[in-house]
Amino acid sequence: MSNFWARTITGLSMVFILLVALWFSGWFFMIIFLVITILGLWEFYGLVANAECHPQRYYGIAAGVLLYLATAVTILFPQTNADQIWFRFIPFILPVPLFFLSFIIEIYRKKPHPLINIAMTTLGFYYVALPFSLLLYFNKPDLLHFWGMPVILVGYFILTWLDDTAAYLFGKQFGKHKFFERISPKKTWEGTISGIIVTLISAIGLHFLISNLPLIDWLALACIVLFFGTNGDLVESLIKRSLNIKDSGNILPGHGGILDRFDTMLISAPFVFLYFFFRHII
Repeated sequence: MSNFWARTITGLSMVFILLVALWFSGWFFMIIFLVITILGLWEFYGLVANAECHPQRYYGIAAGVLLYLATAVTILFPQTNADQIWFRFIPFILPVPLFFLSFIIEIYRKKPHPLINIAMTTLGFYYVALPFSLLLYFNKPDLLHFWGMPVILVGYFILTWLDDTAAYLFGKQFGKHKFFERISPKKTWEGTISGIIVTLISAIGLHFLISNLPLIDWLALACIVLFFGTNGDLVESLIKRSLNIKDSGNILPGHGGILDRFDTMLISAPFVFLYFFFRHII
């Protein structure tokens, strides 16, 4: 099977599974992304582990799972009592002690390059676990829904996938001018511009389909996906190139690993969260 068809089948299968999960049950979606978070952390720590780096893999994964579950609990069991308002801020407070615990753990490991080990452990936590945890906020029961699915999260997925697909297809077919050859030689300006056009037109179309979310929010969501998503792709390419690795893994045919598939979301999700948080929607 060619890489194109493997990529297409894998991508469509993931779209189908995630949309069904969102429509069927918020719990189902949380479980799926809990698994994705664990696999993503395992991949990341496997990538950076070498003779000069010994990240705290199991602690990093455990800390990431704890953050994810804490976020899920605050969303599933919201506290309305004013005396318990602190409960809502657990996901934002928890990273602080988890960060400093990595310093204490490193004392007893007797591994070379302790500062690098701590830095890579913390980086995996913030780079992988935090963005996936923030996705849960887009799936809150009290947010806007369309056909039983959360509008912001579905729109975010759709725009991200359309940008990635359009950039890949048009770049593969018509791409001649390199976009960022130093980091990602296969990316072209033709593919990037096509992704921008398709994503912006899709955002306008989604507004007419789901009008209860203002057009300004759809366009803002599209712009965040385009800028931060594109740079998220480049960040992951930069990490792999610095480690002389082609793919982060091989679990997804045609895509590589979890980080290869969700690289755009790892950088864009926090900014989507911040935008809607300050817009008082989340």
